[in-house]
Amino acid sequence: MAMTESGVQALLEDVTAEFSRLPEVKAVVLSGSKGGEFTDEFSDIDLYVYAKTEPSKIWRAELALKFGENASIGNEFWEQGDEWIENGTGTVVDIMYRTPTWITQQFDRVLNRHQASIGYSTCFVHNVLCSKVLYDCDGWFESLRAKAQQPYSEALRKAIIAKNHPILRSTLSSFMHQIEIALSRKDLPSLNHRITALLASYFDILFAVNRVFHPGEKRLLAYALEKCPKRPPQIEVQVNTLLASIAETSQPMLLQRVNELLDGLDVLLVAEGMMATK
Repeated sequence: MAMTESGVQALLEDVTAEFSRLPEVKAVVLSGSKGGEFTDEFSDIDLYVYAKTEPSKIWRAELALKFGENASIGNEFWEQGDEWIENGTGTVVDIMYRTPTWITQQFDRVLNRHQASIGYSTCFVHNVLCSKVLYDCDGWFESLRAKAQQPYSEALRKAIIAKNHPILRSTLSSFMHQIEIALSRKDLPSLNHRITALLASYFDILFAVNRVFHPGEKRLLAYALEKCPKRPPQIEVQVNTLLASIAETSQPMLLQRVNELLDGLDVLLVAEGMMATK
């Protein structure tokens, strides 16, 4: 039984009220699918709590017991956080804790110093921009978000492409080279891992070309089709065909599909003046 919109809103208000009583908490925001335009019945409730220090695990366990069941408190798999299932509907509530200092450093790294990553270069900026504010004790979060509401820097755009494009297939340690080795070994776990990494850098470049902040791991193709007017014309077919062929034993066919995908990206980069013609 999925939560109704009114049920989600009531839960958010109740949980936010609890956090707002803690002096260490600066802001509580709703993010993830529930906070954006791509929500569906499978979407969790993703809350980010920005606090100078993490609330105690005892307090967090009591919060989970008040509103849910099957709680997992103090997760450290990705970001610090808690998970529990809301009473009655089975909706997963995922609460993540960040310090204001940490997120400010991420913004400085990307927006001021223009430092790219291998994939997902601007996902933290996107996360902040697309969050719905539930509590902001002194306007700190809105001030942070205002820093990202500026024209997408050309220096950042170039840095992301320079960081991610060579590793696709130009270098000896490229994803393409690693895919070739995995195919030769018939090492499907490694093949899957390297194609996933290739796609992460591919989409990082595509979003940069369009001056769009990276949305994170999920629904990348749907987001690109919606938000990126500058894109290879066959991107949807090429991505889906490549992924469908991972388990195939035909090495030439899979490599051809990877090359077709990357060829389309290179044509776009040349058209944008971001890459010289070969």
